[in-house]
Amino acid sequence: MLHQLKNIDEAAALQNTYGSAIALRTSYSALISHLIPDRISLLKKFFSRTEEKKHLAKVLAINYAQYSKLEQELIEKFGAVAFDKQMDIADAIGENSWSLDMQNGKISFGEQVEFSFKILGSFSRTSNVWNWAWANEEAEKDDVSLNHAYEMKSFGEKQNADFLKIGSFEAKNIDLHLIGLTASGLLKTTGYYIADYGAGAMVFTVQNNEVPKNTEKESERIITVFNQLISDFDVNQKLALKHYLAEKDYEIVEGRNKITGTKGSNIIFAEFDNEHTLTKLNG
Repeated sequence: MLHQLKNIDEAAALQNTYGSAIALRTSYSALISHLIPDRISLLKKFFSRTEEKKHLAKVLAINYAQYSKLEQELIEKFGAVAFDKQMDIADAIGENSWSLDMQNGKISFGEQVEFSFKILGSFSRTSNVWNWAWANEEAEKDDVSLNHAYEMKSFGEKQNADFLKIGSFEAKNIDLHLIGLTASGLLKTTGYYIADYGAGAMVFTVQNNEVPKNTEKESERIITVFNQLISDFDVNQKLALKHYLAEKDYEIVEGRNKITGTKGSNIIFAEFDNEHTLTKLNG
């Protein structure tokens, strides 16, 4: 979705290239020793714990082969618009690598692009386990960097959503996007970012109200984004498109197996079969 390292070999090569705290960090040792000052004990333990203490919280296997009703509803409601926002973020950061300023809660890409961030959690490719930031034994509710993680936990408890209320669980790469798009939608952030460092990844919500929104060729953008969504997730495609167009301020006319969205001169027309699977999408 965004700029990420392609594999561990690339990570190792980059680790030898960059040597300062403002550069991309690709390993636990670099991340811990350079980006997280010793006095920030929570962050230090949080980002090192997958290697040193693998299962501080109970690890459960959540089968995502078929999403629960709530998970599917969240994807249908927030998925397409979240992917749309991710494209704006990707345009803004370009090919720049990421660097973190933990003390000030900033993630930057090159010299010009900077976002504030909140930590959601981390994913280990060694154990294939997702760890929510709030589940760390050092986590404190008054830590502003964890605000969004705690808000997701609260929502998960109210809605009985396992992937939000269980501290650690077996996961796959696609689940990082499920977590990111849910947080982006619920919390109305600029988007989310998956900071890949080879052995694992951190997931943040990111905020920068000055990120340009690409409104050129909007119909083509909608078609591209929606096709990406339905290739990644099994959802009610008719409902998902309806939510997406509504978020983009389209006036919607809905028929039994059709949706027409209109905004100014832009018209999106879609047809579906009786299972709500997309059969035609024009703009």
